[in-house]
Amino acid sequence: MADRLAALPPDIRHGLGRLWGLLPEARLVGGVVRDLLAGRTVADIDMATPEPPGRVQAILTAAGIKVVATGLAHGTVTAVIGGRPYEITTLRRDERTDGRHAVVAWTGDWREDAARRDFTINAMSCDRYGVVHDDFGGRVDLAAGRVRFVGDASARIREDALRVLRFFRFHARYGRGAPDAEAMGAIAALREHLSRLSAERVWSELRRILVGPGVVATLGLMDTCGVLACLLPEGCDLPALGRLIGTGAPDDSVLRLAVLARAAPDVLAGRLRLSRAETAALAAIRSGPLPDPAMDEDGRRRLLADEPAQALVGRSWRVQAERLGTRSPAWDALRADLLDRARPVFPLAGRDLMQAGMAPGPRMGQVLEQVRAWWLAGGCRAGRRDCLAYLERLVAGPA
Repeated sequence: MADRLAALPPDIRHGLGRLWGLLPEARLVGGVVRDLLAGRTVADIDMATPEPPGRVQAILTAAGIKVVATGLAHGTVTAVIGGRPYEITTLRRDERTDGRHAVVAWTGDWREDAARRDFTINAMSCDRYGVVHDDFGGRVDLAAGRVRFVGDASARIREDALRVLRFFRFHARYGRGAPDAEAMGAIAALREHLSRLSAERVWSELRRILVGPGVVATLGLMDTCGVLACLLPEGCDLPALGRLIGTGAPDDSVLRLAVLARAAPDVLAGRLRLSRAETAALAAIRSGPLPDPAMDEDGRRRLLADEPAQALVGRSWRVQAERLGTRSPAWDALRADLLDRARPVFPLAGRDLMQAGMAPGPRMGQVLEQVRAWWLAGGCRAGRRDCLAYLERLVAGPA
C-alpha cells in the first residue's frame, strides 16, 4: 500500500505529510483505503485518530492549519490544507442507536471503531507507513467483488436503515455476481425500517443508485426483496428505464426517476423532498407538448416560445425511449437544434394594449392571448410592428 500512497497527487501527499507529522497515530479510513486498494480514483480523504476532537482541533490550529468544526458532536473536524479538506474523526463506539441516529462515545480501540462501520470493504484503515489494518476481511471481500455487512447484517441495519440503500449502491459499484445472501435476507426482513428515514436521506442515496453502474440490475435486486416498493409504492417501470438508457440519455437522476416511477410528479416530489429545480424538471419531463424530429421550423419555434430548451430536451429523452428505446441521430440533432436556437419572445405586453386604447380588465388579457395565438400560429416570426398592427385590427373590430 505504501506505493499507492506515494502515487497520490502531490497536494494530497503534502497534506497527509503535514497531518501525520502532527497526528502520527492517525490513519486513513473508509473509502480512501478501499479505493486505493481497488486502484480507483480517490475522492474524499477521511482519517481517524485516537485523539479526542478538542485536542485534534487545538493541535491543528497551533500549527497554523485552518480547522472547521464540521461535526464536533460526532468527533469530526475538517482540516483545510491547500484548499483541500481532510476530515479527521476521533475513534468512536455507538452508545445508543435508533435506526436513524447514534449517540457515540470516544474510544482508543481501532477494532471497536471499525466494528461500527457498515461494510467490510469500508472498515479498513491505513497508517502512515502504508500498512493496511483489516479486522473483518474487507481486503479479501474487495478482491472477490463481495459486499458484506460488518458482523451481523440485521444488527447493522437496525443501527441505521440507510445501510439498506447503501448496500445496493456499493454492490453496484464494487460487487460481482450474486449479492451476499445474508445481507439480502436481512434487508428483506427489515425493509420496513426504511420508513424511519428522512426523505432527504433516502433521496440522497437513491439519486446515487439511479446514476450508478448497472442501475436496472440494481433496482431489480431492490425489487426482489421489496425495497423498491417501500420507496416508490405506486410502482416502477424497469423496462422503461432500460429503454431510456438504450437511447444514450445522460446519467441524470431526475430524468431516470421520471421514467422509472409511476407516481405523479407532485407525489414523487413530496415523498422524496425534491428541490424546486428538481420538481420543475420532473414535471417538465412528464408533461407538455411532445418534441419530434419531424417538426418543421415553425413547430420548433412554437415549442421554445412556451418552454425553455432544457425542459424540452429532458422530455425528448422520455419520448425517444417510449418510441424507439435506441440511439437516434435524428433525435440528437433535434436536441442540438433546440439548445442552439434563440428562444422566441412574444413582443407585446399589457401596456401596448393600453396604448392602443383598451381599458384595464379581463378583455385586455383575452385580446393579448388572441394576439399571441396569432403570433404562435405564424411560427413566432411576426415582429413587434406586425403584432401591433394585428392588435389594432382586433381592437377596431369589424369594419
